[in-house]
Amino acid sequence: MTNRPQLPHPREEIVRTMERIYHYRMTTTSGGNLSIRDSSGDTWVTPARVDKGSLRPDDIVCVRADGSVQGRHPPSSEFPFHQAIYEARPDIRGIVHAHSVALVAFSICRIVPDTRLFHQARRVCGEVGFAPYALPGSAALAKNIADTFGHGFHCVLLENHGVVVGGDSLQNAFQRFETLEFTAKTIIKASTLGPLSYLSDEQLELPRRAFPPLPIGAAAPPGSQEKELRRQLCSFLQRSYRNRMVISTEGSFSARVDADSFLITPRDRDRFALEPDDLVLIRDGAAEPGKSPSRAARIHQAIYARHCDIHSVVNAYAVNATAFAVTGAELDARTIAESLLLLRDVQRIPYGRQFQDGSEIAERVSLERPIALLENDGVLVCGTSVLDAFDRLEVLESTAETVINGRLLGQPQSMSEAVIAELTAAFLTKQ
Repeated sequence: MTNRPQLPHPREEIVRTMERIYHYRMTTTSGGNLSIRDSSGDTWVTPARVDKGSLRPDDIVCVRADGSVQGRHPPSSEFPFHQAIYEARPDIRGIVHAHSVALVAFSICRIVPDTRLFHQARRVCGEVGFAPYALPGSAALAKNIADTFGHGFHCVLLENHGVVVGGDSLQNAFQRFETLEFTAKTIIKASTLGPLSYLSDEQLELPRRAFPPLPIGAAAPPGSQEKELRRQLCSFLQRSYRNRMVISTEGSFSARVDADSFLITPRDRDRFALEPDDLVLIRDGAAEPGKSPSRAARIHQAIYARHCDIHSVVNAYAVNATAFAVTGAELDARTIAESLLLLRDVQRIPYGRQFQDGSEIAERVSLERPIALLENDGVLVCGTSVLDAFDRLEVLESTAETVINGRLLGQPQSMSEAVIAELTAAFLTKQ
């Protein structure tokens, strides 16, 4: 996972990372802590008894390699397990500990999320370890956690407590944490729908056998339309991240520039921090020089080539819609009027097709069938514009959550054929 250069100081990086974790309700005011071990052996860590929702850079504590402490506050009471992890795993340079609801739910049931649900989760997180309970802040807990990390795990669930995730940087640890939390939430949601489908070893290998990257094209200055599309794509991508429909490691947005070119998000970049200049122009099948487009570029390219009326394509990882993609449950858009009009019949594409040349997926989608559940790989949405695609994505996720909630109450009912015919005549036949 390649990212932007790290922020200039560990204090700033810790504060900004905690802002993301707290803002998205992945920990509580008093719960969780972050740390960075720098190249000198000093460790920067969140303080004890300071509101996680209002941390400032001068709140961050530095524990020097010689054990001396510098800062306005004492270090987190759970600093001992950070120290123990760094000692057990010299390759780890950043640690996230948080109390996200989904992962704590797993910890109190004493099971771990199976990252084989998604090839991305398996690649980013690996297998998840489990550390037995010990008193928070104690040497016993530090030993339990460090011993588990010592077996090669990057993500460790703490019995009746929370989760600890390590990485070669704090950014890397955060991406693992967010990906694992998304996986846990999806498992919980999908469990209300029916049996989940997990990927075999052979299926997990399919992304590595995917088509090679697109060739590199020639540089060209952007026109005004391209500049505006870059701005729009970043704006809607950021909205999608805020609304939890993409995560830092996964999610691709694209928009058609003209008959021969489109813009798409880059590969292996934090979706939260993308700027318009980060987007990759694909022209005549070749990528903008110096940039790596999303792995989904071939699929988007095939869709644009086949459908001149599609002007934006989105690959998203919204939890509720993705829950349908990892089970055999049908997502029935005929339960809600708006859903029928915007989503039509939601189709399902077997796992593995997304690693081919894109022609099969392009043949199956259209503006008449703009939504596809990609088995064990999120959802695909097509639209007439970036706004249209985003609107359909929001309606898709809202519909999926509504149907899941409805199933907890009773049996969701589709609209009658007469109602559907009336809606079709009033709205769809005029298009």
